[in-house]
Amino acid sequence: MFGNGLAFIARHGKFGLIIGLVAGLALPNLAIILRPWIPEMVALLLFLTAFRIGPREAMGNLGDLRNTAVTALCLQLGLPLAFLFGLWAFGAPFTPLAMAIVLMLAAPSVTGSANFSILLGHEPAPALRLLILGTAILPLTCVPVMYLLPELGGLQATLLAAGRLLVVILIAAALGFALRHFGFPKLSDDARSAVDGLTVIALAVIVIALMSAIRPAFARDPAELAFWLVAAFAINFGAQIVAYVLLKAKGHTDAVPISIVSGNRNFALFFVALSPEITEPLLIFLGCYQFPMYLTPTLLRRLYDPR
Repeated sequence: MFGNGLAFIARHGKFGLIIGLVAGLALPNLAIILRPWIPEMVALLLFLTAFRIGPREAMGNLGDLRNTAVTALCLQLGLPLAFLFGLWAFGAPFTPLAMAIVLMLAAPSVTGSANFSILLGHEPAPALRLLILGTAILPLTCVPVMYLLPELGGLQATLLAAGRLLVVILIAAALGFALRHFGFPKLSDDARSAVDGLTVIALAVIVIALMSAIRPAFARDPAELAFWLVAAFAINFGAQIVAYVLLKAKGHTDAVPISIVSGNRNFALFFVALSPEITEPLLIFLGCYQFPMYLTPTLLRRLYDPR
């Protein structure tokens, strides 16, 4: 009975994510209670994802890892540097919105990217590889961006935050891979559906905690909140759509998971290195960013699966 319930949740996963968004808005006190547990919830999500995929599928072959490295460098280094060059070339001011875009482009994948691939019916392993490898190389890829933007604060704080996240990812993924390899080498379809149901629940709970700044922002300045909400959708969905169009034109087999990662990044990593003057508007953006992220399986389904 319990397994059937989880399978039902997995089949209707996109609605579970929407319920999480609504709960984040309607239950601000619960969001505040859950916020300190975000690291543990993220680790649980990574554990479930690694267990569901398995070590063999996640690692792939040497060619997969090489392609993943190139993709991660393009996403986390090439794109933010290109954006900064564009600002410099056109003489555009470095506004809080520009700061948000740079941080998003320089960050690795969010932990839920592989789960979004699953909900859209596509292979999650490329997204998981990008998450692990992208986080591992962040201490290298963020250096040029931090050097060009002294406003970002201390490089050491960012490197420490990236290192802590990498440790969490590696431990959670290793535990998930170990349990799958030694305990459940062949996962049945029913078991896979049950794990998918658990990940939907985990994602829905995590988003409640991440939206703790939305209700106070709405009470303080609804117009500012609307601006950041529109910006979040434009940046997130814009990056996904552009990446998907380009990758499909080249016949890339992993176009969907890579496109999902291109728009869904863990830019909150950089917040530890920013001054309070910079982070105040960006905290609102972080909350707004959850809407396009969690609505990706619903609103972009027609793009990723046009049948």
